[in-house]
Amino acid sequence: MSETPTTTFGGRRAVPPNNSNAEENNPPTVELQGLVPRGVNLQDYLNVTGVYLFKEKWDTNKVDHHTDKYNSNNLIVRRGQSFYIQIDFNRAYDPRKDLFRVEYVIGRYPQENKGTYIPVPIVSELRSGKWGAKVIMRQDRSVRLTIQSSPECIVGKFRMYVAVWTPYGILRTSRNPETDTYILFNPWCEEDAVYLDDEKEREEYVLNDVGVIFYGNANNIKTRSWSYGQFEDGILDACLHLMDKAQMDLSGRGNPIKVSRVGSAMVNSKDDDGVIVGSWDNIYEYGVPPSAWTGSIDILLEYHSSKNPVRYGQCWVFAGVFNTFLRCLGIPARVVTNYFSAHDNNANLQMDIFLEEDGNVNSKLTKDSVWNYHCWNEAWMTRPDLPVGFGGWQAVDSTPQENSDGMYRCGPASVQAIKHGHVCFQFDAPFVFAEVNSDLVYITAKKDGTHVVEAVDTTHIGKLIVTKQIGGDGMKDITDTYKFQEGQKEERLALETALMYGVKKPLNTEGVAKPRSDVTMDFEVANAVLGRDFKVTITFQNNSPNSYTITAYLSGNVTFYTGVSKEEFKKETFDVALEPLSFKKEEVLVRAGEYMGQLLEQASLHFFVTARVEETGDILAKQKSTVLTIPTVIIKVRGPQMVGSDMVVTVEFTNPLKEPLKNVWMRLDGPGVVKPLRKMFREIQPNSTVQWEEVSRPWVPGPRKLIASMTSDSLRHVYGELNLQIQRRPSV
Repeated sequence: MSETPTTTFGGRRAVPPNNSNAEENNPPTVELQGLVPRGVNLQDYLNVTGVYLFKEKWDTNKVDHHTDKYNSNNLIVRRGQSFYIQIDFNRAYDPRKDLFRVEYVIGRYPQENKGTYIPVPIVSELRSGKWGAKVIMRQDRSVRLTIQSSPECIVGKFRMYVAVWTPYGILRTSRNPETDTYILFNPWCEEDAVYLDDEKEREEYVLNDVGVIFYGNANNIKTRSWSYGQFEDGILDACLHLMDKAQMDLSGRGNPIKVSRVGSAMVNSKDDDGVIVGSWDNIYEYGVPPSAWTGSIDILLEYHSSKNPVRYGQCWVFAGVFNTFLRCLGIPARVVTNYFSAHDNNANLQMDIFLEEDGNVNSKLTKDSVWNYHCWNEAWMTRPDLPVGFGGWQAVDSTPQENSDGMYRCGPASVQAIKHGHVCFQFDAPFVFAEVNSDLVYITAKKDGTHVVEAVDTTHIGKLIVTKQIGGDGMKDITDTYKFQEGQKEERLALETALMYGVKKPLNTEGVAKPRSDVTMDFEVANAVLGRDFKVTITFQNNSPNSYTITAYLSGNVTFYTGVSKEEFKKETFDVALEPLSFKKEEVLVRAGEYMGQLLEQASLHFFVTARVEETGDILAKQKSTVLTIPTVIIKVRGPQMVGSDMVVTVEFTNPLKEPLKNVWMRLDGPGVVKPLRKMFREIQPNSTVQWEEVSRPWVPGPRKLIASMTSDSLRHVYGELNLQIQRRPSV
C-alpha cells in the first residue's frame, strides 16, 4: 500500500516520518500480481460504480455521532462507534465468490502497523474495540455496510478507498475527496480515553460553541463571552493543520495526552511559529489588541490561511483558542480562571515582595509577580501513564510562561495530583502547584544589606479558581478540586508531599509572626467608574490606651493584569493622630485626570498603603487592586429570529469620556448566526453614539448568542452580548 520512497535514509529507517495529515500518497487503482492472461477482462469482475456516505446533517451518521453541527460536506464520525456506508457495484454482489474491503489511509507514508493504513475486513459480527465492516443489506447492485472503528484510532482526516480482489490482483477505487472521512475523539464511547459519562457535561464541554471567560480580580469578578466556534467552516481543518505544523507523528494522534501537549505548545508562537503572538506591553501596532477579539474563529482561520502567527493575545485569548482546538477534535475541555495566580520565576512556592525600610515596594529586588488572574484550560482524559486515580481533569496551559522540555508549553498535569501534592507525575505539575499554592512573603531589605521577613500571607495565592457552570452563564467554584481548604490537616500534608517530591521552599516561614501592633489598618476603594473621580478610604484603629502618631503613604499604580506595575499615578503622604481606643478614617480623592492618560488594556489600578507608627516603629502594609467599571456595547436585533430569514443586527456604543475616542474598531461575532465581522470608526466625539447595522441570516436553530467588542487608542476591554432563541424553519 505504501509508496516506495525515492530518497534513501542511510539505514536508520525504512520510511520517512509520516507527520502530515495534508500530504497524500497515490495508491494504484490496479495492483496486478503478474500478467493478465489474454482474453480476460478485469471489468468483468466486481467493479465499484458509486460510494454513498450518508453525510448530510440529518443523516443518522452525523446525528448519532453528534457531528451534525459541523459546517462540513464531508462525513465526520467519532471513533469506537459504528456508522453506515453504501457501495454500488456493476452487478449484484455475491459473498461466496466476490471479495472486497474498505480501506482508510492517512498521511503520505501509510503503514498498517502504525495505524495509518487501515484495511477494514468484512466480518459476520462486529467486535467491540476492533475495526470491522458488516453487510447489513444487499439490494440489486447495492451493498450497505455498518463500519466500526477502533476506539484508539488516529484522529484526523482519512482518505477512503474500496478494494476488490480478483484472481489477478486488486482493483481499487480512484482518489475521491468527496469520500474523505474525519474521525474524532469520542467522549460518548466507554472505551475511548476521553469518555465522559454525564450527558449534560458532554453537551457543555464538547458541544457548546460559546463560553464565558472570567477576569478582573477575586473581589471584583468580571465576565465576557467567547465564541469558540469549533463547528464553523474551516475550523476542523485549521485544528488538524496545527498538528501538521508541529510535525506531530500521525501514529501519536490518537492519544489525547500527546495531542493536548502538542496543542499547548502550538497555540502560542514562541519557538514553533504557533498560532498567537503574546504581548503584554500595551503596544499593539501591526496587530489586534488582545481585548478586541470576540472568539477563536478569526484567529484560527487567519493562521491556517496565512501560515503566520496572529498578533496579539494574552492568557484568555490563548485559553479560548486552545479550548476551540480541544473541543473541535472531541476532547472535553473548559477554560478555568485562577484569581491571584503566582507567576513564580523559580517555582519555589514563595512569592517574595521586597520592601524598603519606609515600607515602599522595592521593584528592583521583587522579581516574582502575582497575576490578578490567569486563565488556562482543563481537558478530560484517562492517564494510563500515571498510577490509578489521576485521570479526569488535566490542567493544560498554552500561555507562554515557562519552558517545559525545551518548549513553551504546560501540561497535561493531573488536577487530582496537584491537589494531593504528587507533583512528581508528568507534566509540569510543580509549576501549576506553585500557581495555586505559593505563599506571599513580605521582606524588608535593610540598608545594611540584610533581609528581614515582615509577614507571610499563606491564603492570598489561588484565592479562587472558577469555570463556567454547566448549562448556564454563571460561575462554578472549583477551588476545592485544586487544593484543600486553608488550615486543614490535608492541606499541610499536600504541601509536605510536594516538598518531599522536590518543590523548593528556601525560607522556613512556618510560625513567622510579628508581635501584633496596637494599631491596625485597612482600606477600601470605592466603586470606580472609568472617567470619573473616586475615593480611597483608609481606616486606622487604635486598640490600646496610648496615643499614637502615624505617618502613612498611599501609592496608586496602573498595573498590567499580570501584577507588573507600569506607572505610579498617585502619591500621597499624610499624618494621623490617634487617640486611645479610637479609630480614624482618612479619605484620599483620586481624580480621573490622574489615571486616564496612563490606562492599560484592562483598566486595573493597584493601591499600596504603608504606615509607620512613630512611637513603636511598627510598619503596617496593605495592598488591593480594583478594576474600573467600563461602559458596554449594546446589541439589538429586529426581524424574525429564524433559520434562513434575514435579521437586522444593530451594534451601538456611546463614548462616556470627556475626550474623543480615536481609531475605533468594533467587532461582531455569533456562531451559527453571523460570521465574524468588523467595522472601523475614525473618531467618536464625547457623549456621542455610533451605530453599525448588519443583516444576518442565522443557520443554526436553538439558543444562540451575539458577542460584540469595541477597542480604541485610549479605551479597550469594552464588550456587549445578546442572547437569542433562533427558531427552526417551518416545514412546508
